[in-house]
Amino acid sequence: MIIGVGIDVAEIDRFRAALDRTPHMAERLFVERELLLASGERRGIASLAARFAAKEALAKALGAPSGLLWTDAEVYVEDSGQPQLRVRGTVAARAEQLGVRSWHVSLSHDAGIASAVVIAEG
Repeated sequence: MIIGVGIDVAEIDRFRAALDRTPHMAERLFVERELLLASGERRGIASLAARFAAKEALAKALGAPSGLLWTDAEVYVEDSGQPQLRVRGTVAARAEQLGVRSWHVSLSHDAGIASAVVIAEG
């Protein structure tokens, strides 16, 4: 059963500018593994923007409650290339409250836009 669906887009240049002008913003949005992986990828900033869009989409799939911490959700990619979510803390608590048992994630970036869709399944 689908519990929630979220979608979000992020303009990559605008996201880059926000990171450039706001000290420590990246550390408030991403866990260290996300930052390390994105720095090693050919499209680092696009990858981070897509991960941010996924976190926004995740929040929407959970009903956009207040109090969720960005770093309580981690977007990672399996060896197969499939993106996944790892949740803990505030995000895991809300997911448990709603009965979420699994996540489906899709990331994309093209033409200066990063996008993500998250489906919460129970």
